[in-house]
Amino acid sequence: MLVTVTVNPALDKLYYVEKLIPGEDIRVQHPTAHAGGKGIDVAKVARLLGIEVITTGFIGGHSGNFIMEALRNKGIREAFVRVSSETRSCINVYEDNSGKPTTLLEPGEAVSDAEREKLVKKYRQVIENCSMVAMCGSVPKGIGTDFYPELISIAKAAGKTVILDTSGELLRAGIEAKPDIIKPNRTEISSLLGREVKTRDEVVEAAVSLHEKGIGTVIVSLGRDGAVFATPQGVFQGTTPDIKPVNTVGCGDSLVAGYATGILKKQTVEETILLAMAVSTANALGSEAGFFRQNELDELMPQVGVIKIS
Repeated sequence: MLVTVTVNPALDKLYYVEKLIPGEDIRVQHPTAHAGGKGIDVAKVARLLGIEVITTGFIGGHSGNFIMEALRNKGIREAFVRVSSETRSCINVYEDNSGKPTTLLEPGEAVSDAEREKLVKKYRQVIENCSMVAMCGSVPKGIGTDFYPELISIAKAAGKTVILDTSGELLRAGIEAKPDIIKPNRTEISSLLGREVKTRDEVVEAAVSLHEKGIGTVIVSLGRDGAVFATPQGVFQGTTPDIKPVNTVGCGDSLVAGYATGILKKQTVEETILLAMAVSTANALGSEAGFFRQNELDELMPQVGVIKIS
């Protein structure tokens, strides 16, 4: 079983507009709303792949009620801690004219020390019967950079496999607790190492350097260029076919879910990488983050690839 931690969930709203013009009234075409946040997206994809999932984190207000109902409808068990503040919203605006997305991300309201401790207590309970924990995304105000290291240490002491997918100082602090798997993108790993990482060779060198410092698997997502995987079985590159994406939000989360699923199903590292690449690509073909259609995944599986680098 997989437990995902989404400390800062969101009600994700997707707006399609003909053109985004500052200062103008703009009519939205086909607005949609979905349960969002990186850990929630991981949970949604893992459940579609047949994995039993529990998701936890903070939740509040009407947006929180919407998210919990949406997750139950998808067969995902939730173990959120109710907080007094309203769960944030994130708005993705897509221009028909340019195809370019604009994302507006609310920060998330502050949580109290008491609410923080309630989540740690809940977390200890929900991970008891799982084999893997994925903690993902940003944190709201009131949660410091020591939070993910605390959760990682608790899970590792309990013998769980730990995935960390975050950025900035949260990632920098988190890797000190030696999670088993991390998944930065090119920008995030550049920030983490304090130098620009551009070419594939530079990505490989960066991933291997983190792997050698005690991170079991380092996955660097590269968008259209696929991803690099520094693993105990070697260094690989996952490749994807050229597609016309509908919505790229959630592709990294889908990659994490695919990789976690491969491990939980005891697939080989090559099979796990292929699944991760295919499900990440399938996510881009739909409007909802953390979602794919099975027929599209089936079509993509023969089109993705894996190359062993070393």
